[in-house]
Amino acid sequence: MLEYLKQSHWPVYLPLFLIHLALQVILALRVVMRRRPVGETLAWVLIIFGLPVVGPALYIMMAELKLGQHRIGRSTKLLAPFRNWLAELEHRFEDHPLRLPIEHEQLAHLGKRTLNMPALPGNQIELLDNWQAVFKHLIADIDAAISTCHLEFYIWHLGGEADRVAEALVRASKRGVDCRVLLDAMGSRTFLRSPLAAEMKDAGVQIQEALSGGLLRMAFVRMDIRLHRKIVVIDGRTAYTGSLNLVDPRYFKKDSGVGQWVDAMVRLQGPTVEPLAITFLGDWYVESTEQLEDLQKNGDALPQPRIAEAAVQVLPSGPGHASGSIEQVLVTAVYAARKELILTTPYFVPNESMLMGMVSAAERGVKVILIVPKIVDSHLVRYASQAFKGDLLNAGVRIANFTGGLLHTKSVTVDGELSLFGSLNLDPRSLRINFEISLAIYNQEFTARLRELQQQYIDQSELMDLATWESRPAKERIAENFARLAGPLL
Repeated sequence: MLEYLKQSHWPVYLPLFLIHLALQVILALRVVMRRRPVGETLAWVLIIFGLPVVGPALYIMMAELKLGQHRIGRSTKLLAPFRNWLAELEHRFEDHPLRLPIEHEQLAHLGKRTLNMPALPGNQIELLDNWQAVFKHLIADIDAAISTCHLEFYIWHLGGEADRVAEALVRASKRGVDCRVLLDAMGSRTFLRSPLAAEMKDAGVQIQEALSGGLLRMAFVRMDIRLHRKIVVIDGRTAYTGSLNLVDPRYFKKDSGVGQWVDAMVRLQGPTVEPLAITFLGDWYVESTEQLEDLQKNGDALPQPRIAEAAVQVLPSGPGHASGSIEQVLVTAVYAARKELILTTPYFVPNESMLMGMVSAAERGVKVILIVPKIVDSHLVRYASQAFKGDLLNAGVRIANFTGGLLHTKSVTVDGELSLFGSLNLDPRSLRINFEISLAIYNQEFTARLRELQQQYIDQSELMDLATWESRPAKERIAENFARLAGPLL
């Protein structure tokens, strides 16, 4: 035996094995001590111990919200100016407190406490329910700009109306407008390296990559954290946000087999434009080398007068905000429903609290409708999403599978009085990892308009039937349940 051990490679492998085992134990303890949701914790422990070498490597690269020292340092410098701005903003509205129903007041208070932005009255908010309307208004607003055009998107895809936006920005820059474009480095990778982007830069348009990285940085920066926000602010007076990337659906993912992407945006004027402008400028400052003093002086984050009646609250979420904050807001809105709750999302992989909230609402008599695309562009997400539908159908939730393309609008309406709207998907990535932007809109008129759009989606959908659902093949059920195990990590 001793001779065998001498001749084998065991003396070499034993120290490596012990080092690897120690690393697994340390990482598993780290997962447990970070007190994440139970499903996510168990999934990571299984990966760490179940996939030698690969599991620990995946955890180091993908499990923690590491942004890198440069971004952390720049973000830290924003804290004091942000507190000063927030105090001044609240002081401006002290003499005109917002009047909301008690359940909406509680939601607004929660959003303010966890995500640091107050609900502001006096806004005009217009729902743009198709991509043609979005591009028409956006290009017109850029052409009318006199001081700044600020755009922040996850994806800018070449072709069609997206190119017309680029042309409008070039025209604006040539007449002296400061144009800043902030794009996610991964989502907009092709555009950022395109001749069109180079032409825009040559014309004076500033284009900044967000969350860029490389192989050498994987151990220090989590590479799958993405800037998923969609924000436009023109002259500090007009803003857009919602689900539409800067893409023309006629050109975007034409060969994916899901049809054209279906989105909606809102166009805002009034006091809430200022928090959206502040959000953009904060993101720009963190990613760029521009000086904070210059942005404060020339960024057009200006107080705006009341021009209408809608109360709107900006809800930015992502790394740097308290963990689970936007989830709390979302679940609180679900539990606030008394008559009707309608949700649209392209990707539905809920956590336990969200799932139980929807089930509880349906079982206490609330009309709950979930609208999702019939076909999505990710097989894993599709199977993970399917795994939750049985629980919902059994509770009486109506599930509408949209057949008119890949429904990408993210919206919630509650009792025809309250809306949530923005870039946030109902999946772990949007809720806990990516930088997102949402609005809480405390206005019956806007909510009625959004409810009409949701009804249009329902009219283009197939309602799921529980009996048909339960008769699906066994292989489908197996795939769904395995995908559900991966749900916390998607």
